[in-house]
Amino acid sequence: MENRTIILIPSRIGSTRLPKKPLINISGMSLIQRVFTNVDKLKLATYIATDSNEIYEHVLKFTKNVVMTDSKHISGTDRVFEAATKLNIRDDDLVINLQGDEPFMPQDLLSKLINDFNKKECDVISAAHPIFNKEDVTNKNCVKVTINSSGYAETFERDLSRKLDNTVMRHIGIYGYKYKTLSKIITLEPTQNELEHKLEQLRFLDNNLSIYMCQYQGEVPPGIDTEEDIATAEEYLKI
Repeated sequence: MENRTIILIPSRIGSTRLPKKPLINISGMSLIQRVFTNVDKLKLATYIATDSNEIYEHVLKFTKNVVMTDSKHISGTDRVFEAATKLNIRDDDLVINLQGDEPFMPQDLLSKLINDFNKKECDVISAAHPIFNKEDVTNKNCVKVTINSSGYAETFERDLSRKLDNTVMRHIGIYGYKYKTLSKIITLEPTQNELEHKLEQLRFLDNNLSIYMCQYQGEVPPGIDTEEDIATAEEYLKI
């Protein structure tokens, strides 16, 4: 039986900076609908995993592919795991964890990420692109990843501790793993490294899970975290 690829989009109602963020209107369409509609063009099994009845009812207006999950989850990874379990995803199926605030994730990046995962030996796959803006080097919200000569992540940082060169790229917050690997990840306790830097992916490295980095040469428009991001997204849609 051929292994499947399932895209899961965690979408929670609680957001400190932007209340009810998934439901925010961006040029006539909610944020969560934009995220779903964008990746659904790949014609893969794509589902939204939410903790909110309000989001659930909203999502049903444009797709039946929505899974209700527990409101107590502390991370999108936990929410994705619950949804994957409810969907009876098999051990060797590839689960793509796509954040629910990324409405412009390039479809060719997603296709490359899936292709790279099938070709490479790794526990986890993620993505990165070159740092195009000098401001991002010192921007703590821009996570930097150092990649070794074989294409695997060595470390992730908010504050770059080394000289910027072509081994350092901007991390894109998307992850892929087999369901059996995801099942292991959610049992791991947060590490000191992760807690100090507020980067969940450091837990993977601290537990000797390999992360292959899909290197994308284009620039990915930023996700939606602030009012300014909404304005930027609306301008982007006019192009």
